[in-house]
Amino acid sequence: MAPTVPAATSNSPAKKTSAPEKKYKCQFCNRAFSRSEHRSRHERSHTKERPFKCLKCRSTFVRRDLLLRHDRTVHAKDGGVPLVSEGRRRGGNSGVQKTSPVPGPSKPSITIDPATLEQIEASSDGMVDLETAAMLMTDFQHKAAAAATGNNVHERSGSDTSYSPGRGPLLEPPVAYLSGNATLPQMPWDTLVSPTDSKHHSMNTSFTSQDGGSHTHQLPSIMDRHVSRDGLAPSVHSLVDSLPVSGNSTPNALSPYPSMTGPVSPVNYRRSPGPSQALTSPKAPQIANDMERQIIVDRVKAADSLSTLPEGFQLPNTAALNKYLSTYFNLYHHHLPFLHQGSFKPTTASPPLLLAVLSIGALYTFEREHAFMLHVGSKVLVNQFLQQKDNFDSRKCPLWAMQSTLLNMIFESWSGDPKGLEWTCSIKSLLANMVAGNRYQLKLRTEAREGRQPTREEWIEDETCRRTYYAVYIFFGMLTLTFNHTPGMSLDELDSLELPSSESLWNLEATDEETWRRSLASSTVITVREAHDRLFQGEQTRYSAFATRVMINALFLQVWSHKRSFEALQDVVTEYKLRLALETWENSLDVCEPETIVVPLSTPQKGHPLIFNSMAIYRNTRARLEVDLKSVQEALRYHSSYEVAAAMTVARDKVKRSTEMNKVIQQCFECIEIAAVQGINWVAKTSATNWSVEHPLCGLDLMVILSLWLYRLEHDEEPATEAEIALYSKVRSLFDDDAIDAYGKLSSTVARVWGNILDGVVVWGITKLMGESFKLHAQALVGYEDSLHVAKDQPLQPMPTKSLASVGTAY
Repeated sequence: MAPTVPAATSNSPAKKTSAPEKKYKCQFCNRAFSRSEHRSRHERSHTKERPFKCLKCRSTFVRRDLLLRHDRTVHAKDGGVPLVSEGRRRGGNSGVQKTSPVPGPSKPSITIDPATLEQIEASSDGMVDLETAAMLMTDFQHKAAAAATGNNVHERSGSDTSYSPGRGPLLEPPVAYLSGNATLPQMPWDTLVSPTDSKHHSMNTSFTSQDGGSHTHQLPSIMDRHVSRDGLAPSVHSLVDSLPVSGNSTPNALSPYPSMTGPVSPVNYRRSPGPSQALTSPKAPQIANDMERQIIVDRVKAADSLSTLPEGFQLPNTAALNKYLSTYFNLYHHHLPFLHQGSFKPTTASPPLLLAVLSIGALYTFEREHAFMLHVGSKVLVNQFLQQKDNFDSRKCPLWAMQSTLLNMIFESWSGDPKGLEWTCSIKSLLANMVAGNRYQLKLRTEAREGRQPTREEWIEDETCRRTYYAVYIFFGMLTLTFNHTPGMSLDELDSLELPSSESLWNLEATDEETWRRSLASSTVITVREAHDRLFQGEQTRYSAFATRVMINALFLQVWSHKRSFEALQDVVTEYKLRLALETWENSLDVCEPETIVVPLSTPQKGHPLIFNSMAIYRNTRARLEVDLKSVQEALRYHSSYEVAAAMTVARDKVKRSTEMNKVIQQCFECIEIAAVQGINWVAKTSATNWSVEHPLCGLDLMVILSLWLYRLEHDEEPATEAEIALYSKVRSLFDDDAIDAYGKLSSTVARVWGNILDGVVVWGITKLMGESFKLHAQALVGYEDSLHVAKDQPLQPMPTKSLASVGTAY
């Protein structure tokens, strides 16, 4: 009888906690719970709140014990300090033992969706299936370890004052340049550094004292931060695993994250460099020692003559500064190379420009608080400079002010916060005026030489100016492409300027003046107007990779302007000319200037990353000749994923079925094929730090068009043509049967997978917004099975936000 007594006593609590005592009712459904914390946990399955964030990666959890288990299993090899629970919970020790990774490589992994598991646990009144969680986390660790770079997290135990985005003085900026979202207080990026635990990530030095210690806050492996797949549904696991994985995973010693970047980009476009062309690899500027860092500290203090920098402003230590410089010049700079890498010296660079460069570098290391602090510091110093000029004259505005403002606008525009975009729009005309005045000064300097060839120093100064103007022109074009904003600059303002030189000449390290002059004399010189006219005349033109990016931006803006004109439907001639120019632009890639620059990035397309970026704009431009999705672009301005997804789904009628549309769908297919051929998993983890922001921004239109076109083929009564069936089959071949069956339709599969790619590693917050929007759009496509059989005179009125919101509540 002894064994039966414990059984009886163990059953008695179950009777006491039965349904009649579940007095805590969920406010969203009919569930009730015996304890309030169980109800709170359950309600997170409705609100999607995941308040427990991992400080070592981007994973979030609905419960603290899941965070602790994640830390013990996933980050066991990091070498960092493990998290400590507030109190051992029932089953905690056994859970640790069960989730210990098995060293053997043969252990099979399961593809269970962590978010789904947590939702099941949250609604189970505290009963957790630890074995299932253990299997999931072990699989998680195996995938994380596959590409770990070996970097460890060294956390400081000191009490340095950290910089918090919520600091009071920054929320109410006193000056016009800092108006709008000067502080990005609600950036919706995944919080990699929790403000409440920021002492572990505090900066080592401040303006008032210099830390002589050599301890460095190292960035954990990007793979270890990201490989959590808690955003993927179970069917996506089978989908991404079934697609081919890129072989481009060769470690690259030039990159700060070797296992992330794959091989070095090919150094030429269609052919190898000649025997006399030596390959070069410009090195990122660095700070030699703490003495040089102190020089920078003193220069920043001197620039802050009005003492308006926030009280808690701190400059990272030397190692962190060098890390940010490396990530900027190795990962970001090649996509918009307007700074001269060889002559950029941190100790002599203008403090606002240096802080702006460092802020974007910090973004690429996922150190958001440091990036935020450096960004605000740059804005404050630029604003001080503008305030101290009694009569602002754009002709006398230094180049560094323009460059700093451009980088600050880029930082805010792609932050994922609508206030940052509003600030950008508020000073867009200021930046355009800076370009206009500075361009006039460049013209005067050029005329003063009276035909004399410039010295190397003069040429670098002039080329830096030209490249900065073009960078602003390209950035304004991206604002138009993404948010349907009126262009901030016209091509007429730049038509007499020479196009940017080749990257080889731009980075040339000439040993003597004669070598330099020979290289300059052999380079191609062509103005914007000449290149533009040749495109419309059907003549292939030889120019550089940067010039290629400038010209496709010009063609995109012309297509945008054409589609906005009232005469666009009748103006067949203009549209024909635009198509001819686009075709000529593409053919001109065959004659682009070959490069001898080794770029530490991996892109699927041969050649400089600027060519790869240009192709993204080209595909988007071709699509815009047929489909205008301005309602989606305008919804993006307000950064609500539900509104963006609603605009996506409502745009069905704008996607027609025709022969011309088939050509657009081919462009869309090429866009997603790049991800499939490279490996969707690999692209989701590496594209954020290897590819430019153009790719997710341009891919938005293409994937919306593709998903809606597929939806029409799946639901229209009109039978598909042979060409449409062929295109549908090409897209279908990218996915396995299980993935299609899980989502129901190919249209929904495409949207969902693209959303998961964008929601992978987040450098720019706007990609997170777009990823969430695509996931909601995918659910709307599944839920909206043409159930709206309403009167023919009201075919789509019940569709928009209401039906999508009802789908989103279950998301």
